[in-house]
Amino acid sequence: MLCYVCDSFLSSRVEHKFVSSPPPARKVANFNGYGYGTPPLFCANVFQMFLTLQISTLLYTLPLLLLDVTLCLYFYLYLPMKLLGGNAGNLDAEIEQLLNAEKHARLAGDVAATRNAVTEILRLCFEARAWNTLNDQIVLLSKRRGQLKQAVTAMVQQAMQYIDETPDIETRIKLIKTLNIVSAGKIYVEIEGARLIKKLAKIKEEQGHIAEAADLMQEIAVETFGAMAKTEKIAFILEQVRLCLDRQDYVRAQILSRKISTRVFDADVSKEKKKPKEGDNLVEEAPADIPSLPELKRIYYELMIRYYSHKNDYLEICRCYKAIYEIPSVKENPAEWIPILRKICWYLVLSPHDPMQSSLLNSTLEDRNLSEIPNFKLLLKQLVTMEVIQWTTLWDSYKDEFENENNVGKNLGDKAAEDLRERVIEHNILVISKYYARITLKRLAALLCLSVQEAEKHLSDMVVSKALVAKIDRPMGIVCFQSAKDSNDLLNSWAANLERLLDLVEKSCHQIHKETMVHKAALKV
Repeated sequence: MLCYVCDSFLSSRVEHKFVSSPPPARKVANFNGYGYGTPPLFCANVFQMFLTLQISTLLYTLPLLLLDVTLCLYFYLYLPMKLLGGNAGNLDAEIEQLLNAEKHARLAGDVAATRNAVTEILRLCFEARAWNTLNDQIVLLSKRRGQLKQAVTAMVQQAMQYIDETPDIETRIKLIKTLNIVSAGKIYVEIEGARLIKKLAKIKEEQGHIAEAADLMQEIAVETFGAMAKTEKIAFILEQVRLCLDRQDYVRAQILSRKISTRVFDADVSKEKKKPKEGDNLVEEAPADIPSLPELKRIYYELMIRYYSHKNDYLEICRCYKAIYEIPSVKENPAEWIPILRKICWYLVLSPHDPMQSSLLNSTLEDRNLSEIPNFKLLLKQLVTMEVIQWTTLWDSYKDEFENENNVGKNLGDKAAEDLRERVIEHNILVISKYYARITLKRLAALLCLSVQEAEKHLSDMVVSKALVAKIDRPMGIVCFQSAKDSNDLLNSWAANLERLLDLVEKSCHQIHKETMVHKAALKV
């Protein structure tokens, strides 16, 4: 740039001298009526316009050149010498000089110089441990007229590095809140704003204000951040779910958990990342403290186990443990998958009978790892086999293991023991319905080892839940397990019976004819 300015200046000086003192007149050809004498008038006008253009170019580029030279001397010569000399000087005077340099660079549109000036101001405040001045300068710099986005982003990112260096909690909270004010409503620092809110919520949680921490986290909708890494989004939402569960806000925890699709955990992380196309938003790399996808998958299902344990939804708890069991890192370690497989078996037994439960039960029985825990394999086989289970025998065999089993840091409890007994009774009623079309209530109660009233109650509950079709004739004390058929079903059954009857008659005629032919052949011989 300096060479260009000097050449322009010298050329303009030469041209100006030529116009002010033209060479002696010489004999030239006639041109538009001019004879011998000086050059035409329009040539002088052209040189004058060219001179004006060169002078204006010099006047425009010279201040920018001087500004670049000044900033370079300040950042690369003055400040290093000052730091090596060990003299910090007056902080306010240094900040004032940097503010003037920042102003000139900002108005000139110099992004690099503005960013350097802003970050240098923050560094001086940090090294002087002037935390109040640091907060004031952050707010001041962000509100300056025409402040560049790159400068604000660099300022927020550098100030975030100073959060862990604060002397006490109050100073740390004040700095975080200052940065939140600066980043509020600015889409180019939305990721930094979300990370600041997460830090502030963690501090509030450590202080015991769980409700306040949950409210802070719920204000951020990270699923709309296009530049945030996928793993960081999932980790942020899981933190929101965890805080809601800690404050026992189960409704909001369920709403937040639905923002995460379980298919995202099945993505192949080994595939190379696609290069972004032109116009696509660049996705930032996740911080080093963010877990990987398999770890996030386990955290997600552990949080869902906490949620479903509140509702005593045993089948969903079983499905969550099944998903954890399928994680490769868990399957490779027997010390991890054996306790999880035990929980899968227990919650399968505790789950009410339905098609999903039957499917999970059969798939679990086909697992080869189940042979490592033969007691639980025998337990599941008893549920699959169409035989009546004696509750007292079963409870005596598995009582100790059931009481030692825990979920989410707690034992299964008395409620789970009652549900286990109810599942065994339901299994026995289903088995009886397969073998009996009609049975008395007394005989049913004897097979279930219950009183007549208890047997009738459990049977009625299964009929209401549509797990079984049955009718009770209470005056006669008879239970009928056959379902009522409409006229179409009845006619279809009659037609089927007649078809079977005709088949039997035809087969009988064929056998008689065969025997007759054999008998006649024997007589002829």
